[in-house]
Amino acid sequence: QVQPVESGGGLVQAGGSLRLSCTASERTFSSYVVGWFRQAPGKEREFVATIEWSGGSTSYADSVKGRFTISRDYAKNTVYLRMNSLKPEDTAVYYCAAGVRYSVYINDYKYWGQGTQVTVSS
Repeated sequence: QVQPVESGGGLVQAGGSLRLSCTASERTFSSYVVGWFRQAPGKEREFVATIEWSGGSTSYADSVKGRFTISRDYAKNTVYLRMNSLKPEDTAVYYCAAGVRYSVYINDYKYWGQGTQVTVSS
């Protein structure tokens, strides 16, 4: 069992960048698949990006491909989501989640953080 904790959200202008962090106190966090999801007001939670436990494989939603990069630092027990060229439609609460299956589906992730707000102004 792990408890992911997100940080790094905030307010940024369109075209700007942010880096989100997801960490956990449990060392076993490094052995989990970690995904980022987001939920905008009035919309369902959606997949953003995921990284396999070894860091060797990553996947992205089409809407963020080429702009967002997911990575992990094992020494810091942290997974990052670097977000460049942000758009107003990227505004959402971003959630980090851990699971055992490399997947883009929400139900495959068992452990969830509380979320961090990202707001992109036009």
